[in-house]
Amino acid sequence: MAKQTPQSERPEGGPRKIARLNDWLREHITSPGANRVVMTAGIAALIGDVTLFRGFHKRAELMRAVRDFDAFDHGNDPYGEHDMGSFEFDGTSCMWKIDYYNRDLSAGSEDPADSFQTVRVLTIMRADER
Repeated sequence: MAKQTPQSERPEGGPRKIARLNDWLREHITSPGANRVVMTAGIAALIGDVTLFRGFHKRAELMRAVRDFDAFDHGNDPYGEHDMGSFEFDGTSCMWKIDYYNRDLSAGSEDPADSFQTVRVLTIMRADER
């Protein structure tokens, strides 16, 4: 994962704008535009084979769990950016995390509130993979 700009050094735009952009990515998880959505090998193993629609319903269920997550509170979202969540899927503790990269994905974004210079990468993983 790219080194992120510390919260205290981020340009104006604030956590509410970042949260809106992060929520937009999750709402459009199947068509993220210039952003990316990836899953770990552990998550892929939970889903199983999705060729020829085998396991497709499990993948859709997983995407819905990430898209619909709304249990943000100060304990799991201290900066109010809606950039991480944890959930149960198929009896397994899982989580998702959004990282902010520059346009060519070579380094962290200088301003995560600026969607023109930031590519968001949402990673879905089992909790034991972090």
